Amino acid sequence: MFEGLTSKLQNTFSKLKNKGVVTAVDVEAALRDLRLTLLEADVNFRVVREFVDHIRQKSVGEDVLKGLNPTQQIIKIVNDELIELLGGTEEKLIRFSQQPPTVIMLVGLQGTGKTTTAGKLAVWLTKERKKPLLVATDIYRPAAIEQLRQVGKSANLPVFDMGQRVAPADIAKAALSYARSNAFDTVVIDTAGRLHVDAEMMDEIRQIKEAVKPHETLLVVDAMTGQDAVNAATEFDKVVDLDGVILTKLDGDARGGAVLSIRQVIGKPIKFAGIGEKLEAFEPFFPDRMASRILGMGDVLSLIEKAEEAFTEEQALEMERKLRTNQFGFDDFLEQLQQIKKMGPLDQILSMIPGLNVGKNVKLEVDEKGMAHTEAIIYSMTPVERRNPDLLNGSRRRRIALGSGTTVQEVNQLLNQFRQMKKMMKQLGGGKRMPKGFQIPIG
Repeated sequence: MFEGLTSKLQNTFSKLKNKGVVTAVDVEAALRDLRLTLLEADVNFRVVREFVDHIRQKSVGEDVLKGLNPTQQIIKIVNDELIELLGGTEEKLIRFSQQPPTVIMLVGLQGTGKTTTAGKLAVWLTKERKKPLLVATDIYRPAAIEQLRQVGKSANLPVFDMGQRVAPADIAKAALSYARSNAFDTVVIDTAGRLHVDAEMMDEIRQIKEAVKPHETLLVVDAMTGQDAVNAATEFDKVVDLDGVILTKLDGDARGGAVLSIRQVIGKPIKFAGIGEKLEAFEPFFPDRMASRILGMGDVLSLIEKAEEAFTEEQALEMERKLRTNQFGFDDFLEQLQQIKKMGPLDQILSMIPGLNVGKNVKLEVDEKGMAHTEAIIYSMTPVERRNPDLLNGSRRRRIALGSGTTVQEVNQLLNQFRQMKKMMKQLGGGKRMPKGFQIPIG
């Protein structure tokens, strides 16, 4: 996520850190680097100009330059301004109606991942204890309705459609009536997209909005398209008065232009972000957390939330008990690996840890295949061997290597890592309760 932007910003800050005394000239040099970095990231030039001017005004005072640590103060100013640029204070994600169903209409250009996003949003709504209904109104794109059906099937969620011969506004109205009759408290409408903004598409979206009066009209934007996304957002906002934005493909090689520009240009909040292909790879957008990630400072709060979703309180307590009583075996190790995988791709998890920036200049070895080999080795052990690894003599290790398609050296390496992990975690416990979800280190 924003690898190039993050590494260049860190390089700018490192130049300041290497100076014993920071002067106004040094600040101007850093601001020039910052301006160039943001423009290269395809951030709107007016946004860049205002952003840099605000930082300059706050960075050149005596309290900053003659303070104990001027570089840290300047970084804090940049962080604060970045949070403001991304939306400032946290806004309400969805305004749920007091008289259900709440209607959410998704709009956007073709290719932004709108249909998949509809499914992701519906999955998020179920976690909020809502009962969502997906609605297919894209009657033009081949297989669009079938795609939404498949998304609904994957998420075990119902999909309402009326085929390709009924007008989209009529489908939306019928879906709303169906939702009321069948106790669905939220309706997510997937509208048709085009390759570019055109009058016909805008008129159709306007008709749907007038027919069902959605409580939220959200624009789905591909974060990798830069200023094109911002221009499209401006056009959509003029016609349908957007309530917010959902960014997709933030896990890709997004330069950052759309993310850093869109809030400032259209004045509407970014509410959610898609961070992967899976339906669960979807999260609320928090300006302060995103600013921290962009600056390479990690995102501890999101990491903790992911851990709490993957690990239950009971699991954490049981693992803690087994570690303390030396009963922790490979079955438990395997269970922990499976739970960690639920948290998402390891490179994303590691990028949330402060100081472990996964970027172009700092490469962390995240070996997903290595995890698969580890699982294969454990599955090749007998139940007794998993419970008591001390039984694994030379002949047993050779058998396990053969059964898992690995080498004896890899089996030995896993056993050594397992022993070291147990020893380390007992020391980390130190007689106190260990934090939930962090029994096994992932980096």
